[in-house]
Amino acid sequence: MIFPPGTGQCIPRDMPQRIINSLEELRGLVGQEVGVSDWFTVDQARINAFAEVTEDQQWIHSDTARAEKELPGGKTIAHGFLTLSLISQLMKRAVLFKVEYKQGINYGFNRVRFPSTVPAGAQIRGRCCLVSVEEVQGGAQICWAVTVEVKDVSKPCLVAEWLVRYYR
Repeated sequence: MIFPPGTGQCIPRDMPQRIINSLEELRGLVGQEVGVSDWFTVDQARINAFAEVTEDQQWIHSDTARAEKELPGGKTIAHGFLTLSLISQLMKRAVLFKVEYKQGINYGFNRVRFPSTVPAGAQIRGRCCLVSVEEVQGGAQICWAVTVEVKDVSKPCLVAEWLVRYYR
C-alpha cells in the first residue's frame, strides 16, 4: 500500500462524512486521510447472499454448525471479495462528492490484500487516504489507499490501492 509522502503511514483519526465540493479541493487533500466510514455490520444473511450470487459455497462461509466446531472464534467468515465489494459503500459513507461529473467508475486496483478475516456479525469500517489525483482524457483518476478495519481487531481485514475515474 502507498502512504502519504514522507509519513510512512496514514495517521488514523475519527471524523464525520467529508464533503468534497471540487476536484481542486480534492487535490489539496493528497497525502491525507480524507474519510472514515461509520461501522457496517457484515451479517450471515449478507454472507449467504454473496455466496449464492458468486456460487462460492465453501463451508467456511456458509456452514455455521461446522464453523462453530472447526473455525477459530466458532463463526463463519465473510468472503474476501465480499469485503472488497463493500469498499464503494464504505467510501460513500465516508466521503460525499459534490463534484459535477457524468459518471464515476471503478477503474481497478493496483494492490489488494486480506490480512485478516471478517467473522459473521462483525462490524467493519473503511479508512480512505488520498494517494493521488491525476488528469485523464475526459476526467480525473483518483487513487485511494483504503484500509478496512474490523471493530475490536488490531489487524485490518483488507488493504487496497483503489483507482476510481470520474468523467466530465
